[in-house]
Amino acid sequence: MTADRRRDGAFERPGGAGRPAGPVAGGRTLVVGSGFVGTGIARRLLADREEVTLASRTPVPPPEGAGWTPLDATDAGACGRLLDRLRPHRVVLVHGPSDVTWCEEHPDRAAAAHTAVAANFAARARGARIVMISTDNVFDGTRADNSEDTPIRPANAYGRAKAAAEQALAGSAEAVVLRVSLVYGHEPADAGKWLNFFSACAHRLVRGESVTVPADQWTTPVLVDDVAEVTAAVLGAPGPLPPLLHLGGPDRVSRAGWASVIAGTLGAHPGLVVPTDRAGTRYASRPENTCLVSGLLHRLPATRGVAVRGVAEGARLLARAFTAAD
Repeated sequence: MTADRRRDGAFERPGGAGRPAGPVAGGRTLVVGSGFVGTGIARRLLADREEVTLASRTPVPPPEGAGWTPLDATDAGACGRLLDRLRPHRVVLVHGPSDVTWCEEHPDRAAAAHTAVAANFAARARGARIVMISTDNVFDGTRADNSEDTPIRPANAYGRAKAAAEQALAGSAEAVVLRVSLVYGHEPADAGKWLNFFSACAHRLVRGESVTVPADQWTTPVLVDDVAEVTAAVLGAPGPLPPLLHLGGPDRVSRAGWASVIAGTLGAHPGLVVPTDRAGTRYASRPENTCLVSGLLHRLPATRGVAVRGVAEGARLLARAFTAAD
């Protein structure tokens, strides 16, 4: 078996009582970061006719209906001026370098970028609910069931950078850190960047090309649409929320096992999936387990109705986009 089902634990609110009630749904939302996850979140908010602005260093065409503005989010003054101009009710931070291999090669730059942005918005976005997207890489990989109360022990530079960003945001009363497991969805083959794991595998498999992927690196993948759905629910929740939430998919699966699910769904030959050890690959710096479970999401009124889909259902939902494109 390549996948098993994980179950959430009992509700236990971290951070104690006394946090003020959050903002009501609606209003202006600033999404800092216009990449794959940030754009997915923006699309979900636009579906509810929210007013959304994306901000990033690199110019990007925003989703239809959204605005875009240039921002070096490590510049405290620039962040302050943008907040004064937009006066957002909610802020989503999907910022900083997320390529784990790049962060391992540039640990100081990664840490500085992630921490500065979180600190800038913690200090200047007072009165707005802030949701910062964090990572499962804050854990060392020795456990397969990291929950909100599992002590962090980052195993790589990316995890250390995100852990520092979480700490920089900790003093903001309306901030929620949403740690997510490996996010996937459709990206075009010519996106001009390193694709998410699902897309990287799917484009090669439909062309009849092999994929060599680790059998010794496990994750709980989560569809980008489900990340966006949970983020929207957290942003709009009217009551107090825990300062930390976990979001992982319901299946714990190795990358090789997941690639086999993708191949089977796309009708590719199973022999095109070549299992290997993660040592010596671009996954060498990933922990053995990048897996998350939550004891909280299914107990919170805002999020308990969100269905987070497993890898087989996710593959079925995405299959047509890849077969049509390739």
